[in-house]
Amino acid sequence: MGVREGPADLGSQDADRLLTAACRELRDARVAAGLSQAVVGRAAGLSPAAYGRLERGELARAPFEHVARSARAVGLEATLRLYPAGSPVRDAGQLRLESDYVAVLGPGLTFRAEVPLPIPGDLRAWDGTVSDRSAMAFVDCEMRLGDVQALTRRLEIKLRDDPRSGILILVVRDSRHNRGVLAEHREILRALLPLDSATILRSLRAGRLPPASGLLVLERRDDRGRSPVG
Repeated sequence: MGVREGPADLGSQDADRLLTAACRELRDARVAAGLSQAVVGRAAGLSPAAYGRLERGELARAPFEHVARSARAVGLEATLRLYPAGSPVRDAGQLRLESDYVAVLGPGLTFRAEVPLPIPGDLRAWDGTVSDRSAMAFVDCEMRLGDVQALTRRLEIKLRDDPRSGILILVVRDSRHNRGVLAEHREILRALLPLDSATILRSLRAGRLPPASGLLVLERRDDRGRSPVG
């Protein structure tokens, strides 16, 4: 059985791959410009020896600043962009929010956690799905709301890319911060998530999927396991 690689392992592989590609581009650009390693190193604020080790890929963890300075010296600009490549790690709060959601599901509804998009090579996943005998809804959980517009775009893209049909339930922890964000920005989410908590809770507790996508704000259950009030 193979060993499953975690975020740290995958991130290290990403760093190695990006650094190898950057070193190759630095060398190609320097040679094309007819510059010596000594000239480029001095322009980048590095010794010729240090620049040579960087260009040859002999530095396992070269500082990104050194790469960026060297890039400018050979007429390039270093850029770094981050792309979706799977679900983030879940902390205890995220897992508890998911558990609180499952607790409100009535008879006839089945929950599956961490459901990947059915696209080869796509590492994204929904936090879960909830199904009855004939339909399915996607579930994503947010402990702390931030950029609502960015959240909306991310959810819209996942819905667009998932070939399965289904409504979306965004589960949000009931907190002072989240209430403040929603008081100011709820309407930004309205087109994507038209239904509010009360409607969604009534359907779920009755063992039915809600009639449309919506936003479900959940209080944390108390120690006696009582369900939140929507």
